[in-house]
Amino acid sequence: MNSVLIFFQNILSEPAFLMGLIAFVGLIALKTPGHKVLTGTLGPILGYLMLSAGAGVIQANLNPLATLIQKGFNITGVVPNNEAVTSVAQKILGVETMSILIIGLLINLLIARFTRYKYIFLTGHHSFFMACLLSAVLGALHFSGIPMVLVGGLILGSWSAISPAIGQKYTLKVTDGDEIAMGHFGSLGYYLSAWIGSKVGKGSESTEELHISEKWSFLRNTTISTGLVMVVFYLVGVIACLIRNPKVIDQLSGGENPFIFAIISGLTFAVGVAIVYSGVRMILADLIPAFQGIATKLIPNAVPAVDCAVFFPYAPTAVILGFASSFLGGLIGMFILGAIGGVLIIPGMVPHFFCGATAGIYGNSTGGRRGAVAGAFVNGLFLAFLPAAVLPVLGKLGFANTTFGDFDFGVFGILLGRIGGSIGQIGIYLIVALMVIALILPTLITKKTTAINNITEE
Repeated sequence: MNSVLIFFQNILSEPAFLMGLIAFVGLIALKTPGHKVLTGTLGPILGYLMLSAGAGVIQANLNPLATLIQKGFNITGVVPNNEAVTSVAQKILGVETMSILIIGLLINLLIARFTRYKYIFLTGHHSFFMACLLSAVLGALHFSGIPMVLVGGLILGSWSAISPAIGQKYTLKVTDGDEIAMGHFGSLGYYLSAWIGSKVGKGSESTEELHISEKWSFLRNTTISTGLVMVVFYLVGVIACLIRNPKVIDQLSGGENPFIFAIISGLTFAVGVAIVYSGVRMILADLIPAFQGIATKLIPNAVPAVDCAVFFPYAPTAVILGFASSFLGGLIGMFILGAIGGVLIIPGMVPHFFCGATAGIYGNSTGGRRGAVAGAFVNGLFLAFLPAAVLPVLGKLGFANTTFGDFDFGVFGILLGRIGGSIGQIGIYLIVALMVIALILPTLITKKTTAINNITEE
């Protein structure tokens, strides 16, 4: 039984297979010729593998940068890391996590079929992370066995459909009407950024309309501008480490000249971003046409909810501004936590890049440059405070010194942990009941069959 669960978990937590499967089903539903089914199925798979390869390059180059900053500026604390905490969860609650994942994905499909929440969540690794969080929090509240799996699966499946819908009006602004949705559990931070942008960015030009003189026109090339910004980040970290802790430089660079190491690392990071962009274009080229088969034949009006990196090409300049602003917010949040005696949450470069960049894109869509900077900055503050607040909840199960990094994980960890801790399991059942009501009401109120909130504003 466990081997079967592991097999399904491996498939369903791998977005490349999930996207390929969805594309395959959609193309079959459209009665597409065999050779086009083959290419249309492989396209999203290869595109996502390319996106993952680029993300891997980015992450591999962000981790040394985080070490340089910690050691160079003598900062000690907790670095939020989804992968680290899920690896701990797997050892403690492996079967429960896999079961919640499978039930959650099935419930997401049922919700898309029978309610107006037509959003199919395709970011499988984030579903896996959320399943880990739910198994950990529910386990701390003394859930076990079938009740844990059913409650966790219901919450996962429901939020997978609800979270894209909440901010779909903002997502449509980001994509200029392309019918994709946000399928990433940093979503509340992105929507908050868009809302902040709408309040502070009146009259502010888009980040993509920055006026650059001819001699600086090379900065319009996203790969080059990203590389230059990251080289500066690395050089600052290297110089700080050379002053305080030069042995760290030797360990990270493998004996290479530290300044050459900094330059190569920053430029390699930019190559990773370029690979992500190429993968995104490949995904969208094949997935969206294939999804029409799902939307017309199997789940009418279905909308694919995809990874946050898919949105990077829509506003490449906002990606850099968002990352820098979010990281600054994370640093200030860390200092505030230190001043009030809290656990220091050291800014994790990976969440601040991916989530901060996306927050910048959403802030830019409603408030231009001011919106991108302000929205991503606030996102960065939350990426410090939320992980700190969720640490005690995870600590009850022995998850010491590690915590989830993204916005939605923090919100759900705190919400479930605090309510469950105050009024017990009945509080969790009340949350599930409220989610079910939220799913059913729009279908009862109106006879429309379109996806809720999937309407482009005039």
